[in-house]
Amino acid sequence: MLRRHLLQAASAAIALPQLARAQAWPAKAIRYIVPVAAGGGSDMIARVVTERWGRLLGQSFVVDNQGGGGGVVACQTAARAAPDGYTLLQGYVATHGTTPATRKVAYDAIKDFTPIGMIGATPNVLAINASLPVKDIKEFIDYVKRSPGKVNYGSAGPGSLTHLTMELFKQETGIFMLHIPYRGIAPAINDVLGGQTQAMFPGLAAALPHLRSGRMRALAVTGKQRSPQLKDVPTMDEVGFKGFDAMQWYGSVGPAGLPADIVRRLNETQVAVLKVPDLAEKLAGEAVEPWPMTPEQFGQYIRADIERWTALAKARKIQLDE
Repeated sequence: MLRRHLLQAASAAIALPQLARAQAWPAKAIRYIVPVAAGGGSDMIARVVTERWGRLLGQSFVVDNQGGGGGVVACQTAARAAPDGYTLLQGYVATHGTTPATRKVAYDAIKDFTPIGMIGATPNVLAINASLPVKDIKEFIDYVKRSPGKVNYGSAGPGSLTHLTMELFKQETGIFMLHIPYRGIAPAINDVLGGQTQAMFPGLAAALPHLRSGRMRALAVTGKQRSPQLKDVPTMDEVGFKGFDAMQWYGSVGPAGLPADIVRRLNETQVAVLKVPDLAEKLAGEAVEPWPMTPEQFGQYIRADIERWTALAKARKIQLDE
């Protein structure tokens, strides 16, 4: 009897500081590091989400744009911050997926961070110059096989999601296309439109204006479901590429060692924000669909994404720091 009371008292003593911390936090503004310059899609997503997130938490978020090094600078800053819930990072597919898979970076995308939750994701779309005499993905594969050395594809740069997604497609089909890397998505798309390259796998938001104008043709989208923006375009899964769900995703993480009670509160309030219809309308401008997850689910997703792209990089001999 005495032993049981002692155990209960000990449990209560442990729980009280956690409860007090959870009630006291947040007592000041939260720094939200975004690993890109202000003004782009990732920045917009951060500002739309944190504005509503801050209202639920009763404290404002201060968006801190830290471009440079493909997100490495921002990741280092966040990883070195105190794990007190006052510094968070908007990680995305590059910082916690493709970059660690293709080059050595000065942070560990798994060990140096605490997953909080997925925000949302947008598919990539297999898009071709509209003048190519093909109407679907099967015809495209046949066309490339009949035209050895004549079909090139563009990407936003070596090791980018646009690069790796097309390399995954090449690996699964056995076709050959020469990779033409660009410095960013806009010049890569411009050369598809101009016919200097014939195909690419851009993010849906960047491709949509050109698909709607008819200058590019969509053959398939990545992801497990059709995009509401392209309801007539099948998924890669539907056309026979099972598990081809490469996505441009965004989520929030904190430094390693973030207390579980703070992680839980951050996740619960973030999920509540993502379920408000008005947010989905705002994110639709970047073709991003809200994708709420628990911290555990998000952590598993990050690990699986890194494993997927690391395996592909090894198979295709893509190592960018050698």
